[in-house]
Amino acid sequence: MDLVGYASYAIPGLGEFADIIWAPISGIIFYMTFGGWKGAFGGLFNFVEELLPGTDFIPSFTIMWIFQYATGKKNNHTGFFSPMNNDRNVEVSDTTGDAMKC
Repeated sequence: MDLVGYASYAIPGLGEFADIIWAPISGIIFYMTFGGWKGAFGGLFNFVEELLPGTDFIPSFTIMWIFQYATGKKNNHTGFFSPMNNDRNVEVSDTTGDAMKC
């Protein structure tokens, strides 16, 4: 995601204009990816960082990923892209009509 923010500078003169469009999208993706209060704070920080001129060099997504995964301090709140809760039992029938619990 950080590369998308950097990519806006690939075309001269487009950088800051593209950031106006990318900033809210980036903030929402940040929140949906990391969830919880850290995702909300990081999403707001990322939104402001993308809007301010000259701050696109800050790798917000990478910093948060390192904070959560490399240090082992995972957020217990499930973000948008987290797997669903698999604690439910589901009953499935095979072709003979016998029910199985999964």
